[in-house]
Amino acid sequence: MTGEAGSPAPLLIACALRIERTALRGAARVAREAGRPAASVLRTGMGPRAAERAVTEALGRPGMEGAAVLATGFCAGLVPGTHPGDLVVAETVRDPRGSVTCTGTALLAEALARAAPGRTVHTGVLIGSDHVVRGQERDRLRAGGALAVDMESAATLWTATRGGARPVAAVRVIVDAPEHELVRIGTVRGGISAFRVLRAVLPAFYDWHRSLLLPRR
Repeated sequence: MTGEAGSPAPLLIACALRIERTALRGAARVAREAGRPAASVLRTGMGPRAAERAVTEALGRPGMEGAAVLATGFCAGLVPGTHPGDLVVAETVRDPRGSVTCTGTALLAEALARAAPGRTVHTGVLIGSDHVVRGQERDRLRAGGALAVDMESAATLWTATRGGARPVAAVRVIVDAPEHELVRIGTVRGGISAFRVLRAVLPAFYDWHRSLLLPRR
């Protein structure tokens, strides 16, 4: 996987909220100080339309040819028994436009388990919505096979792959679950546990990205 002039393709990490970007940038700074590779952290803004606009612009910049794209941040769990601080690795993201299959899901899940020991890592379908999901709608999405829902991951990966194949992934931290439903989206700011998990798992994103650069047997 190479970018312009044969150089390694970069990693673009996309999130929606300021608090998510704060967690990722803090972790990225520590990674740089430790000599780990850099990654671009993009704050898209909330919702699928904002994500589509921001990702389109970011991938159109020089040097972003072939970039791997990873969508991350917080999400709502749909399955009873999921808890705030659990991690969701998408095998597939889905929204009304269709579905996108993610790259290296098993490897990414293993890397996350190492980066956040003691946290449960779930894999499955991550579905996109253009609004915060409540009550019966949560039940309907779960009945359709979805494990979790957020507003940007599907739009981010759909936009990333629209012009051709590239490595994509989505990792979300649950802040809202059936037994722990948020009253309003603003209470994400109180999700200290989820914030700490998101800050801790950046090394797993680097491991996933590095694995894409290795020669295939």
